[in-house]
Formats: sequence, C-alpha cells, structure tokens
Amino acid sequence: MKYPAGLPIGETWVEAPATEPVIFPYDGSTVTDAPVGNVDLARRALDLALAVRDTVGRLPSYVRRKALQSVHATISAERDAFVDLLVLETGKPLVDCRVEVDRTLLTLETSAEEVARLHGETVPLDLLPSGDGLVGFWVRKPIGVVVGITGFNYPLLLASHKIAPALAAGCPVIVKPAPQTPLATLWLVHLIRSALLEAGAPESAVQLVTGGADVGAVLTTDRRIGAVSFTGSAAVGHQIARDAAPTKVLLELGSNSALIVAEDADLDAAADAIIRGGYYASGQACISVQRVVAVESVRAALLAKLDERLPSVVVGDPRDPSTRVSALIDPKSTARVREWIDASVASGAKVAYSDDGELVGPTVLTDVPSGQLAWDEEIFGPVVAVRSVPDLETAYATVNASRYGLHASVFTSSLDTAFTAIDRLDVGGVVINEVPGFRSDVMPYGGVKDSGIGREGPRFAIEELTTTRMAIIRPRT
Repeated sequence: MKYPAGLPIGETWVEAPATEPVIFPYDGSTVTDAPVGNVDLARRALDLALAVRDTVGRLPSYVRRKALQSVHATISAERDAFVDLLVLETGKPLVDCRVEVDRTLLTLETSAEEVARLHGETVPLDLLPSGDGLVGFWVRKPIGVVVGITGFNYPLLLASHKIAPALAAGCPVIVKPAPQTPLATLWLVHLIRSALLEAGAPESAVQLVTGGADVGAVLTTDRRIGAVSFTGSAAVGHQIARDAAPTKVLLELGSNSALIVAEDADLDAAADAIIRGGYYASGQACISVQRVVAVESVRAALLAKLDERLPSVVVGDPRDPSTRVSALIDPKSTARVREWIDASVASGAKVAYSDDGELVGPTVLTDVPSGQLAWDEEIFGPVVAVRSVPDLETAYATVNASRYGLHASVFTSSLDTAFTAIDRLDVGGVVINEVPGFRSDVMPYGGVKDSGIGREGPRFAIEELTTTRMAIIRPRT
C-alpha cells in the first residue's frame, strides 16, 4: 500500500481535515488511519472534474486504453498485497479476497478492450423521399462527470466497476468509497492517476473523496454531473434517485436471492451450491443464496445433504486459507443478523443448523414466514432460509413475490424447466445449475424492481455512461 497522504483531488493529494481508524473486523484492531473528507473537498473535486470534462472527453482512444492496461499490469504485479489489504479492511476470507482481485483485473482488462468498440453507425435516411441525398449517422459521446459510490463488501471490485468504464467512455469520475473500507480504493485510484499521467492525461480525471452522507449528498445532487452510479442498500439508493433527479442514476441495490430446487435436480450439486453460494464472503454479497425454495418431495433429502456438508464450513480468522466464514463488517451488523434470526424463530421458524459462537457462523433456518426480515429483506450475513413448495409454479410465484429481483438460480435436469424459469422469474439474471452468485463481469449485470436500475459489466456500463448524438448532413452539390 504505497500512495501519498491525504485525498487525491485535482492534480495533487490534499490534506484531509480528519482521519478515522480502519478496523480489522475479526479482532477489532486498527489497520491504519484513513483520511476523511468533507463537503468543501467534495465541492472542490466536482469543480475540478468539471474543469477537465472536455479534455477527458476528447482523449484519444489509445490514451484511455493505455492507462487502463497499465493499471491492470500494476495490480497484477501487486496482486498478493491487494489481497492482504482487502482481508484486513473487509474481514472477508482470504479465498474471497483473491476472487475479488481477479475480478478487478478482468474488469480493467475488458474495459480497456471495449475502448476499441466504442463507436456508432451509419443510418439510411432515404426511407422517406424527404431523406433522399442525406447522410445520417450517430456516435457515442461521454455523459460527463460520473460520481461512483461503492459498498463496503467488495471495495476494490466495486470501485473498478465505476472507474474503469467511466474512463473508457471518456468521463471524469469521482469515487466515494464506504467509510469502513477506503484503503484498497485509495491505492487503486493512486495507480490509475499515475497511469493517466504517464499516458498524457490529467490526473484529475479520477478523484476520491471520503466522508459521510453529507459528502455523498453534495456529490450526487450537483446538477452539473452526468451520472451517479451507486452500489448499496435499496433505501439509500432510492433516496439518491429522488435527490439526484433528473440526473441519470445507475443503481445496483440489494436482494434476497433465491435458489429453486426442482424435483429432478441433482441434490448433491444443489447442496454444494447452497453451501458455496450462501456463505462466501460471510454472506455479505448481494447475490449470495438467502432463500432456498425446494419442491416438497426433495426437501428432506436436501436438508440431510446440507447437514452432511455444513460442519465442513470453517469459521474463523479470515487470514487462514481454510476459512469460509468470518466476522461481519462491524458489531452493529452482527447484532442485526442475530436479531433477524431470533425474530424468525419467535415467529415459528426452526433453526436447522447453527454454528453461532462469537462470530455469526453458517446458519440454516426452515419455514421462515413471509413478513419476517430474514425472508423478505437482505440479511447480508451467513444465513440461508429453506422453504418447501408443492410444485415449480408455486416456486416461481414465491420467488417473484419479493420486492427484489437481482439473481435467482434453478437446479433441474430438465431443459424445459430451465427455459421456463428464464422466462418466468422476474429477476435480472437466471442461473441454471449454478449459484445465483455466479456472475460474469462481461455480462449485463443488474436487477429489476427494488434491486436497481441500469447494468454493469464494462460493455454495458460504458453504454450507460455515454449518450448517442445523431448527425444528419445534406452534402452540398
């Protein structure tokens, strides 16, 4: 972790008015003190981003691509150091932090490649006699300054999802990381700014401001920006959308992702997926398995297979390569998850499995009623709720009854069931015979309903961060 002190604003790093400790969630120790910005620095960053908007928008394609390729190479060389830093500031298990760095590298690489594909096309205008002799085409233009606000659970990856497509599109970007996890993002921004400088572009094309909700409000409500890209809770996302209107807003919000187990499913594969998909990142992932909807005829066998596997889920120090579940981001989150579990049990649910010590371990609840937060809302912890239904039609209806719609998966041996599920499930992504958390960063990722609006993945995010400009020419004769 090698970058200047302060915050990267404009062409320099400026002194922050305050610092706060970044806490290692596993044992409460201090990783380091991080700079904390304020509304004045947020306004300065906005002014400086707007000052270079036209310059960044006109950067040649080779400059934008070169900068992204350079950052990819540097992070590849520093991969292990980034992994270690992510473990410390997020408390996520080592295995999940390795995946995060790999996905970050893919995001940078594919964003660099998409620079070469950012173009428009010609259009025939002589479909009506009035268009005879006219030449028509359209091009893509940068949307302007982008404000990216990220969540704590995947700080490096989520920042790359905001920054890399913005740069590829020719947009200056200001990123605001979650207060608990600013360190990897600060390092990423430093590397990107260094790459921009080397490529002949202004460093102020990428800036970072930390701080609280007041800083976020300044960044997202300025009418001069082009777009806000937010990853976080539905409640905050809805507030940003209201306050930012009519500015374009891209929202990647919460979910309570479901995994359907059909009567003809491979139950071993389904059980493996529930374990893998329910507890990775200690359950702190928006597309982790939270709800399992099993056809009644396979319920008992599925629960038995989960019982066989759950004792092998290692709970402990996230620095240990064998650990799969560790501490949640802070004590408040831990208390909330336990409260939701207790409330479910009080309402009639059963605890089918629990490894709950000082840390919230892998937990399985059965028959959680609708109306309980552990079923209806995003628990963001290592808790899976299992419910049985008489048939697949009821399973689809049960999944769709949620206000969320990010990802869902279906385990089945039937191709007909697979295509029916893809057609019937009201979600942004349907995954067959894999975890709903299987996400390719080259696919259009995003949700429907309260899970958000807009799509991520370099190609699709770049399209979101550009506007089409129509051109019509009548050549002089």
